[in-house]
Amino acid sequence: MNFDYKLSLLLCSFFWMVSCQSQNVIYDKEEVNNQCINDSTFVNLKQYSQDFVYDMKYATADNFLKAKVYDCGECFLRLKTVNALIEANKKFIEKGYKIKIFDCYRPLDIQKKMWKIVSNPKYVANPGKGSIHNRGGAVDITLVDRFGKELGMGTSFDFFGREASHNYPNVSEEVKQNRIVLKTIMTSSGFNSFDSEWWHYNLKSGLNDKVSNVKWECK
Repeated sequence: MNFDYKLSLLLCSFFWMVSCQSQNVIYDKEEVNNQCINDSTFVNLKQYSQDFVYDMKYATADNFLKAKVYDCGECFLRLKTVNALIEANKKFIEKGYKIKIFDCYRPLDIQKKMWKIVSNPKYVANPGKGSIHNRGGAVDITLVDRFGKELGMGTSFDFFGREASHNYPNVSEEVKQNRIVLKTIMTSSGFNSFDSEWWHYNLKSGLNDKVSNVKWECK
């Protein structure tokens, strides 16, 4: 084993240890590529793929809160969530669809702000416990076709009623098939579905990550 290789291994081990202690730090793609950053660090999805459509609802007042709670709309997630989401999107693209994103990682302070507006656990997770969104392992999504038109899913995003459930029977056959396509590919890509919300998916391997309050800079 030559000296350069030993040095490389030592540096990699050092950065790995640092990253394990700094999982709540946001890195850009260049930093991730140049270091041995682990897959629990926060990164910006846009730096890893240009194949997503965005409609970041909470960066606008077009949401059930009727309030803008993000300063700007960016999709930050743990690196492992980003990798799994990109793999899922590749499968959708093969079918002529793309993922459209409504929400990603949500800092705990934002969760507290949302809770202050709507203090009802039916609609907003109690920040005392935090949600998977606060852990960087959840996404709220739908699908669009090759013309950018959303596929019919039976309800709008953040519709809090029985009709939004995956198991709700009284929807058209087209809606059933669209939900099945979304759920089948997402669950085959490492995500769990949330029965009462057709749009919500959790990364299975992210359920035990720590709640985070790390924030990104708006540019």
